[in-house]
Amino acid sequence: MVEKSGVLNLGIEGMMLIGAVTGFAVTMNYGPNLGDMAPWFGVIAAALAGAASSMLFAVLVLTLGSNQVATGLALAIFGIGLSSLIGASYVGMIVPSFDSFFPDWLAGDPLWRVVFGYSPLVYFALLLVFAVGWFLNRTRAGLVLRAVGENDLSAHSIGYPVIAIRYAAIAFGGALAGIGGAYFSMVITPMWAEQMTAGRGWIALALVVFSGWRAGRLLAGAYFFGVLMTLELYAKASGFSFLPSQFWAAMPYIAAIIALAVISAREVAGSEAPACLGRPFLPNA
Repeated sequence: MVEKSGVLNLGIEGMMLIGAVTGFAVTMNYGPNLGDMAPWFGVIAAALAGAASSMLFAVLVLTLGSNQVATGLALAIFGIGLSSLIGASYVGMIVPSFDSFFPDWLAGDPLWRVVFGYSPLVYFALLLVFAVGWFLNRTRAGLVLRAVGENDLSAHSIGYPVIAIRYAAIAFGGALAGIGGAYFSMVITPMWAEQMTAGRGWIALALVVFSGWRAGRLLAGAYFFGVLMTLELYAKASGFSFLPSQFWAAMPYIAAIIALAVISAREVAGSEAPACLGRPFLPNA
């Protein structure tokens, strides 16, 4: 969504970590009073924290005209440091996780749990892929957002508020990055550890290019990289010792580099990327 509007935000890793520590802290501190709803309040807090951190980037880039690449990298570093500072007192603590949407006999069944045994955030993410694809391709608002990313000056000349649209897109992206971070601290390993996203924000950036900025292809690419990320665990469990575990752990990042290199060589990325991606909006130039 953010890149379709013509903005390149490299600070996903930082926003994810800010969302992760915020969601964890809210759930930990208010969990006894909120009961089963505590994880949901944690997710909402993570989304708000991610959106708020993205606004720092938006103000610097859209209002003050700073370089998008440098500002995004600064946001990533800022998020890593801030999350480590806030999370220092939560290291090793455990928070309650989400209740399943489905009955225990279905979610816990050895066969059906493959479909029904996941966190509610997983199903939310799957639905969101189709919702974003529908929004971008089937609605007038999505068409306007894509027009801003393809030719911001033309969109501005016919009266569309380019800056406001990009602010909204950045806030939406920041909120989802915060929720993605909360998934690590509240679902995958419901305890806090520094830099627990382990570079997944950079994988997300690579996935956008890998998918050609298309939601359906992005879903397939996400599952592909997800399989690569589980190879380390399966290799250890199966006793595959002919390659070191560090190789399996690095496999997703190696695959991301290879995929980006191949796509760039074929000039696919240049033909499918939004034309204004990474370029400042200069209406008076």
